[in-house]
Amino acid sequence: MKTDRIFGLCVIGVALAYIASAAQIQVGFLSDPVGSRTFPYLVGGVALACALVIVLRPDEEPGWPPLATFGRIAIALVVLYGFAVALRPLGFLIPAAVASAAISYLISPRPVAAVLCGIGISSLLFAIFKFALGLSLAPFGRLFAG
Repeated sequence: MKTDRIFGLCVIGVALAYIASAAQIQVGFLSDPVGSRTFPYLVGGVALACALVIVLRPDEEPGWPPLATFGRIAIALVVLYGFAVALRPLGFLIPAAVASAAISYLISPRPVAAVLCGIGISSLLFAIFKFALGLSLAPFGRLFAG
């Protein structure tokens, strides 16, 4: 119960900071109805509501996983940070494939399956983002542009 309340209070703090930062966004003259300010308000509001539920109705005290699990989570966070940093210079496909393969390997340490999973996830996500959602996503970044 105590850990849920601590987590809920942390999420409340993050949600309030997120809403406060959304209030600082300058809205242009021609913006969407659910545009640059409304969408962050919605996300912050939902996070705030969920955090309040966690604080007011906590679960029983959980059984925490072994320390090695936290190490894997830390490695996954570093991999995702590396993905974000590498996205612009390398494009989407290579960083997404490497990040997906690394996280797949953390889940199930089989190198060949992890590489195939990374390539498959990267390709599928690129197709969804580029063609289904119409996002202007570069498959390869500036380093490959010449």
